[in-house]
Amino acid sequence: MFIVSCFKQLIAFAYGCLWGDLITIPLPGGSSLGLSLLVLILIPSGLYFTFRTRFLPFRLFPDMFKVAVEKRTTAEEGSISGLQALIIATATRVGMGNLVGVVAAISAGGAGAVFWMWITALLGSSTAFIEATLAQLHKEKDPLYGGYRGGPAYYIHHLFVKEGSGRKRSLIAILFAVSGLICWCGISQVISNSVSSAFENAFHIPPLYTTLLLVLFAAVIVLRKNATVKVLDVIVPIMAGLYFLITLFVIVKNAGQLPAVFSRIFSEAFGLRQMAAGGFGAVLMQGAKRGLFSNEAGSGSAPCAAAAADISHPAKEGLLQAFGVFIDTIVICSCSAMIMLLTPEELTSGLAGMDLLQASMDYHMGSFGVIFIAAILWLFSFSTFIGILFYARPNVAYLFGDNWTSQTLYKLLALVMLFIGGLAAYTFVWDLGDVGVGLMTVFNMIALIPLSRQAIASLKDYEETKRAQKAETQR
Repeated sequence: MFIVSCFKQLIAFAYGCLWGDLITIPLPGGSSLGLSLLVLILIPSGLYFTFRTRFLPFRLFPDMFKVAVEKRTTAEEGSISGLQALIIATATRVGMGNLVGVVAAISAGGAGAVFWMWITALLGSSTAFIEATLAQLHKEKDPLYGGYRGGPAYYIHHLFVKEGSGRKRSLIAILFAVSGLICWCGISQVISNSVSSAFENAFHIPPLYTTLLLVLFAAVIVLRKNATVKVLDVIVPIMAGLYFLITLFVIVKNAGQLPAVFSRIFSEAFGLRQMAAGGFGAVLMQGAKRGLFSNEAGSGSAPCAAAAADISHPAKEGLLQAFGVFIDTIVICSCSAMIMLLTPEELTSGLAGMDLLQASMDYHMGSFGVIFIAAILWLFSFSTFIGILFYARPNVAYLFGDNWTSQTLYKLLALVMLFIGGLAAYTFVWDLGDVGVGLMTVFNMIALIPLSRQAIASLKDYEETKRAQKAETQR
């Protein structure tokens, strides 16, 4: 117990350093706005990358869609397509972040947090482009799984370790890889914790039984060599499509209330009530924090999948991952938010976590809604767990070399964390995931800004090639 207590205190301290108030800005009415280290890193860098790419999320949105439906002309054995890399990243984005992340944001920050999630996503699209493009530029062959591998650990290594120096590791790259493995263990706990809570509410099933079933199903997939991509290719489109249709039905059914909901979002995002109550900082922080947890832009997670893609131009994978951020936060997260915000406040007052979301679905669709959320959360969680273990592959390889022993041991560790999380305290497992993703972001950004010129050059080459091809066809 003493060791567990010390570990929790360490996590709490790290959480405070990353997400606690680093700078406090006084506001009218005697309140203040606290800005954390992560917000101070992500918002300015997002603005910087948005300007450097000349507002890529808006200017090249049609290209994002075209690349998403583009057919692959060549295929390296064991490699995945750009679209499959997007599906893997979407499995973790359009998964836990869209349900649990949005619930947590609204529970702690109110409706105004949704607005700051949107802002984080718009800025994050450019950041996602930069890191995914760099992952493509610095990828290498994967001798264990076939195809390619890479991600922040690899482009950080190339930044700090000169070719021919003989050094096999970079300290910053090691710290990123370790942070990633910590983060994904934390997310594993959030997954099972949320699922067990949802199933207990919907079916009165004890958390132990739900957790055991989830762990067994996950083990069947992740302990096989190359089952990950095949499973996600099937699960992700189905679960995302079903969830979108159900939430669209709820939104259309309550269309008359939408103006009031949007008014509430914007008024609470900047409202005097929040400022006067000293809660404006909490609104902004929860929106930014859960926005990052949901779309992952800047954290370095998605590049681990982006590097594995066999695609005709590095910038195309960057466009795909930028598109993934749009799908995640602007579309699916907004749907989740609407489900809760279209529910009368008196029915959700005092509720948090999955209780809040299930109470909202019970209001809109009765017992079917509660059961649907439990079932869809199970699918989302299952796909998220599979996706994060795909992310872990290149980081385990960077730390421990190319061997099946280390790969299998980490998978077993993650499965243990998945089991523990189903029985753990809700707040603590969130803090562990937040600390991991926060550390990843810090170490990723150390390399992302100086290396961004390579991604900008790749974008320029992509646009020049596109113009040349267009001119050729017009002749």
